[in-house]
Amino acid sequence: MLRAACCLLLVAGLGACAGVQKMSDGALAPPAAAVRELAPSGTLRVAINFGNPILASKDAASGEPRGVSVDLARELGRRLGVPVQLVTYTAAGKVVEGIRNKEWDIGYFAIDPVRAMDTDFTAAYVVIEGAYLVRQDSPIRKNEEVDRAGNRIVVGKGSAYDLYLTREVKQATLVRAPTSPAVTDMMVADKIEVAAGVKQQLQADAKRIPGLRLLDGRFMVINQAMATPKGRPNGLEYLTKFVEEMKVSGFVAEALKRHGIEGAAVAPAGK
Repeated sequence: MLRAACCLLLVAGLGACAGVQKMSDGALAPPAAAVRELAPSGTLRVAINFGNPILASKDAASGEPRGVSVDLARELGRRLGVPVQLVTYTAAGKVVEGIRNKEWDIGYFAIDPVRAMDTDFTAAYVVIEGAYLVRQDSPIRKNEEVDRAGNRIVVGKGSAYDLYLTREVKQATLVRAPTSPAVTDMMVADKIEVAAGVKQQLQADAKRIPGLRLLDGRFMVINQAMATPKGRPNGLEYLTKFVEEMKVSGFVAEALKRHGIEGAAVAPAGK
């Protein structure tokens, strides 16, 4: 009888049979093993990438990091019961280098098979569109016309767009800028035919620099996830549940709205 009652509680979502506990505010409490793996030093070190303005940027007044990734980091640290250290980078490629130097415990990445060699991903929490930018007088009118002989495409070195286009481009030539925010300036300065990157960033660049236009539609969809270095199974399990709760509860949607982010959407639950 006791066992049956316990299992009924589990089905109801109270998690008694599995030993799952809730915090005072109803949030899922992390197992001790997950805390040890996610914050082995006692501090949760979170990689923040300023190269993707949808995820993070510097506050204009204070210079401090702000954005949906920062909000998620602080909420995760609160639930783990540990202090949060924001480790900032200017480009996704530099965040990847930080894995090998053991500089961080949690990061935010576009899901990609190359990065999966060093990291384990949750499901996506945000979906972002990748777009192309060209000059106003460019003969290129459609995304399908970009990958042609004689065209050069500038991308941020090590970005999700770089990884994707490195696999997919057959005829055009890729040129790599130091960071994703630098692609449009490099395109203009070096008279490169196409810039590729976050749609929102390229839209802002087109308003900033006269004579540019965005191609309609998108050339890729980026599934942005949270990640942790490989070899932390308990941490990954808790992090995966955390991401799902943040999507379903409306936390991610509210953070995107609070920071004025357009061009990104909350990823579907479980994906």
